[in-house]
Amino acid sequence: MRYGDGGGVGPQQRARREQVRRQAARMFAAGASAPQVAAELEVSAKSAYAWRRAWLAGGEHALTSKGPPGPDRKLSEAQVQKLIRKLDEGPAAAGWDEDQRWTLARVCTMIGRMFQVTVSIATAWELLRRAGYTPQQPIARAAERDEQAIEHFTRYQWPAVKESRAGWARGSASSTSPASR
Repeated sequence: MRYGDGGGVGPQQRARREQVRRQAARMFAAGASAPQVAAELEVSAKSAYAWRRAWLAGGEHALTSKGPPGPDRKLSEAQVQKLIRKLDEGPAAAGWDEDQRWTLARVCTMIGRMFQVTVSIATAWELLRRAGYTPQQPIARAAERDEQAIEHFTRYQWPAVKESRAGWARGSASSTSPASR
């Protein structure tokens, strides 16, 4: 198998595979058969036959890469950068005053407002993930939280409460244990 590393999915690997297909086209033009091309380029015979059919139908141009698999992206790279800049300004700058959190639903709304494109929450998440964002959980703290009281409790009262259980928890609670009878 020529692509033992999984075939590659990035642009560099796609370009490398395209070079192999172009070399196959030159070999077909020189009169090589599909099995000869498969052996020389270390690809499967099935691929070589498929390339030969494509080459016969459209020449070397028919063997060029079709781009990444899957549907076309909804936003261009320039649009993604514009969205990231807007997200960096924060939710308040976009009109959400309730809290300072970007949710996927809000990101979808921002994409719709900025580019007149409707995207799903999954698409918004994939876009943010590619841009380097990670999921975050906000720290919810009570407004009445008293940091000094917490510090005092953890330093002076908690050690007394937390004392070793060995003094009062010896033995077994099992009803089958002879010590419990």
